Amino acid sequence: MTLTLYWGSASPFVRKVMAVVHELGAEADIEFRDSAAHPVERDARIKAFNPLAKVPAAETDDGTPLYDSRVICEYLDATHGGGLFPAPGPVRWTALRRQALADGCLDAALLIRYETLIRPEAHQWPLWVEKQREKVFDAVDAMAADVPGPDCHDIGAISMACALGWLEFRFPDLDWKTDRPALADWQAVFDTRPAMAATRPYA
Repeated sequence: MTLTLYWGSASPFVRKVMAVVHELGAEADIEFRDSAAHPVERDARIKAFNPLAKVPAAETDDGTPLYDSRVICEYLDATHGGGLFPAPGPVRWTALRRQALADGCLDAALLIRYETLIRPEAHQWPLWVEKQREKVFDAVDAMAADVPGPDCHDIGAISMACALGWLEFRFPDLDWKTDRPALADWQAVFDTRPAMAATRPYA
C-alpha cells in the first residue's frame, strides 16, 4: 500500500502528517512528490491532487485523493492500525478538539506570515496582523490550560506539538514559552520523540 504525498519541508501541516507516518512506522509506504505551495503562485502539480493547491495532498493506490492533513492522518491511522485517533468517547473528542485548536492556531500564524511576507508592504494591514496574533496567543493559552499527559501521543498531542514547534521555527519573537512554563516543558519533552525529531521543519 503506497500513498503518494505532495509535501513541503517547512509546512507544519505536512509535519503533522509525517509525524503520524513515523509514529505508525509507515515510512516505506509513502511516495514523496516535490511541490511549491504558495497562496498566490499556485502549484499546478498539487492542484492535480487538491483543487485548493495546498499541501499536504495525497492519493491512494486506488486513485482516491485525500486532503487536508486531518483526513490524511486519519486515513493513515485507519490503514496502519495505529490508534492515534481514539475510539468514540471523551478521549477522542479531546484529541480532536486539541487538533482543531492547533490547526486554527497555525491558520492564524500563516495569515500573519502571508500578510507580512507576500502582500506588498504598501497594502499590509497592521490591525489584521495584530488580530491574528491575538488568535495565536489565545490558542496557546488554551493549550497551556489543557496540557496532555506524559503518556499521551495521540493526534491531539501531535498536532499541538507541531503547531508549537512551527511557532518556534517561524515566529521566535512571539516568545510563547516564558509565561507558559508547563506547556513549554511538555513541548520540549514531546519534541524528543523519534517521530518529532525526524520531522523538524527546515526552509
